[in-house]
Amino acid sequence: MNTMSHKGYTARVEYDERDNIFVGRILGIRSIISFHGVTVEELRAEFEHAIKDYLADCKKQGVPPEKPASGKLLLRVTPEIHGRALVAAQAAGKSLNQWATEVLQHAVQ
Repeated sequence: MNTMSHKGYTARVEYDERDNIFVGRILGIRSIISFHGVTVEELRAEFEHAIKDYLADCKKQGVPPEKPASGKLLLRVTPEIHGRALVAAQAAGKSLNQWATEVLQHAVQ
């Protein structure tokens, strides 16, 4: 997956062969914000413009802009997985939170 980032927001970028353009969509927020450009430079400029417009619109409406992630993650797993994860964390000498953070970090790299 190709991505680009600006001001803490990340967009997925794809090439649309039919229209001969690059298309981007901002990830991690409920609002659907997309943009496009013929060149990478134009795509980047449109991405930055989309973020600027989004932030301005939020300010105008008096609502806080969504952040791609708060740092809080709630997972629902089976009691068996929870127990096995807890044992693995304790065996590593870590809290479940520390252990899960490391596992997730490894998975996303």
